[in-house]
Amino acid sequence: MAPMPNGLFAKKRIAVMTSGGDSPGMNGSVRAVVRMTLNQGCEAYAVMEGYQGLVEGGPLIRQMEWADVRGWLSEGGTLIGTARCQEFRERPGRLRAARNMIDKGINGLVICGGDGSLTGADTFRKEWPSLLEELVKNKEISQDQQQTFQHLNIVGLVGSIDNDFADTDATIGCYSSLGRICEAVDYIDATAFSHQRAFVIEVMGRHCGWLALMAGVSTGADFILIPENPPNKDWEKQMCAIISKHRKLGKRKTIVIVAEGAHDHELSKISPTKVKDLLSNTLKLDTRITTLGHVQRGGHACAYDRQLSTLQGVEAVKAVLEAKPGDPSHFIAIIENKIVRKPLLEAVASTQQVAENIKKKDFATAMALRGDEFGEYHEAYMTTTAADQPELRLPPEKHMNIAIIHVGAPAGGMNSATRAAVAYCLSRGHKPWAVHNGFAGLVRHHRDKPLGSVRPLDWLEVEGWISKGGSEIGTNRDVPSKVGMGETADCFREWKFDALFIIGGFEAFTALSEMRRARHDYPAFRIPMVLLPATISNNVPGTEYSVGSDTCLNALVDYCDAIKQSASASRRRIFVVETQGGRSGYIATMAGLAIGALAVYTPEEGIDIQMLARDIQHLRESFATDKGQTRAGKLILNSEHASATYTTQVIADMIKEESKGRFESRFAIPGHVQQGGTPSPMDRVRAVRLAVKCIQKLESYADKSPEEIMADDASMAVIGIKGASVVFGGMERLEREETNWKDRRPVNESWLTYKQIVDTLSGRPKAEDCCAGCGRKKA
Repeated sequence: MAPMPNGLFAKKRIAVMTSGGDSPGMNGSVRAVVRMTLNQGCEAYAVMEGYQGLVEGGPLIRQMEWADVRGWLSEGGTLIGTARCQEFRERPGRLRAARNMIDKGINGLVICGGDGSLTGADTFRKEWPSLLEELVKNKEISQDQQQTFQHLNIVGLVGSIDNDFADTDATIGCYSSLGRICEAVDYIDATAFSHQRAFVIEVMGRHCGWLALMAGVSTGADFILIPENPPNKDWEKQMCAIISKHRKLGKRKTIVIVAEGAHDHELSKISPTKVKDLLSNTLKLDTRITTLGHVQRGGHACAYDRQLSTLQGVEAVKAVLEAKPGDPSHFIAIIENKIVRKPLLEAVASTQQVAENIKKKDFATAMALRGDEFGEYHEAYMTTTAADQPELRLPPEKHMNIAIIHVGAPAGGMNSATRAAVAYCLSRGHKPWAVHNGFAGLVRHHRDKPLGSVRPLDWLEVEGWISKGGSEIGTNRDVPSKVGMGETADCFREWKFDALFIIGGFEAFTALSEMRRARHDYPAFRIPMVLLPATISNNVPGTEYSVGSDTCLNALVDYCDAIKQSASASRRRIFVVETQGGRSGYIATMAGLAIGALAVYTPEEGIDIQMLARDIQHLRESFATDKGQTRAGKLILNSEHASATYTTQVIADMIKEESKGRFESRFAIPGHVQQGGTPSPMDRVRAVRLAVKCIQKLESYADKSPEEIMADDASMAVIGIKGASVVFGGMERLEREETNWKDRRPVNESWLTYKQIVDTLSGRPKAEDCCAGCGRKKA
């Protein structure tokens, strides 16, 4: 847009920039900022090559159009470039940057980078008024321009594989990087087992141990070394004792994960070579070192990082547009499952304090500054990895028989949760029992000889389950009312279960509900019971996240990327892909966010002929304006129960018929590919953390009578992530207030608002803006 006569501009202009080290998901944030900016009637710009582009200006500050970011979600790195810039660290460089922004008419800036990049951004914002004064004094801008651009709105997005930024649970790229690490360790695990070897694996993270800690949790490493919580002075003896104990128990392999910034209590660096020498010389283990290096940084973003970057990019534009003069700069964070705005300067200060406290050897404060989630994961790792920890054992009178059962369809992370629960039970003195093949297995086969369906679990048996998909103890959809309520209660009484840990989906929720209502008639059910939601559908009331849903989304996104590549190769083809999810549209919607779907059909919204007419007309217009751009493949996602009439094949056939030969249409059904495979790192680590919390909840009832337990509504509960908190929801209230029994899903689904974001970023026209008959946009 040309400038107005006084050098001002008619529309607000917002620029987006990536800076510092690249991380997977940065391109998703750029796409979201550009398209959300255009959707809001503003003009979008991209600053190429980070702060260097801001300082140099000219063609490095480029106006962006809708099609410019097509297909960017699946690309790794940052397509607008990033570079270290020494000039911006000095005031003359920032003065040039200010001049370049004013020349382009930009007064809103979204920066995706690490703590150094965001610190520079806040410095730039604070100096902005004085920079403008200097530019006026030098006669480089007019006073009218100074008045118009007197306020600079900056919003930060944290893009970093290290996840080292304070006040947010995750940074863009960290889970993709963790995925690379877990994949590598899983591969190494096989060869380590084969040769009974030990491997020392060094991971990135600078001064932050998040990657090392999470890799330890999600791979079941024997020992980890992180900078925030260095080992004791005699760490060499401690490590060797733990590994030696594991070997004596029958473990054939050893994995030690070392953060690149690892050190001891005196801040002396602990190198992978030092660890290798200890294992080789002291324990006489055949030991190898693997340094993963920059493979952790590269590659495409996982489903979670695509979703996170998209949602945060949209929120960043809203924050820029809603900012008022004098407001502090904000960055967009995520706490558990909630996207929030937080003061940038405070977070930068807290981030820097971690390194300062490590230098002062105040490790307790450094751990606290990493946040509650970091501390809980560290505690979960320490209590579930090392076998036989006498100092954690409860007195004998508080030991419990805890039954573990899987109910419903398999989901990635079920085994991870079971492993964590068993390890925690053993460390506390409880006896964990596996109920094989659900309630049907319990009732029909618990007395089988020589091996019944109720079996004790030991540490060595479950040790390797952390990375296994499916269900190692078997799962079944049958609920107690189907196999016999009385028979189920008899089994509980015969095996003297003191508590029940259920892992599963809506069938598991139904089973827990049935046993709650049967407590009056069957005293055996007057024990504490907790459900850990595990289902790809994410349709369990009481939580916004279910173990297994992230694994499903990663499998679906990989599938759709391959399909989209085929569609892009022909350039004039659209695929309609059917997703699972039961009567919940969660999987379809979140996958739509992650792949940039043209449209998503869900059971909650349904499908009608007018909706299809609008989408087909939108397709006609989209293909008509395509000019051979790359990455032009188009996808529509259809949830399996969105409509009984308009099936996936029917929709594809209708599109093909209405295209009149101008483009092609195909349908694809990935089916049970979405359920299987290796659990994602997110599902592994969350399964571990939530499973430990569940057993802690159960053991809190160890000294209570059946009558006291029955009188406590919280003694039958669902653990869940809701907003920014991990909560236990009492079953009676969840059944009454939060359950849509007819459609087998929660009454209120938190992700529904994301459906609008999918439509906005795909350019899908709204119903009110189109003709109800032909689907064309109204004049």
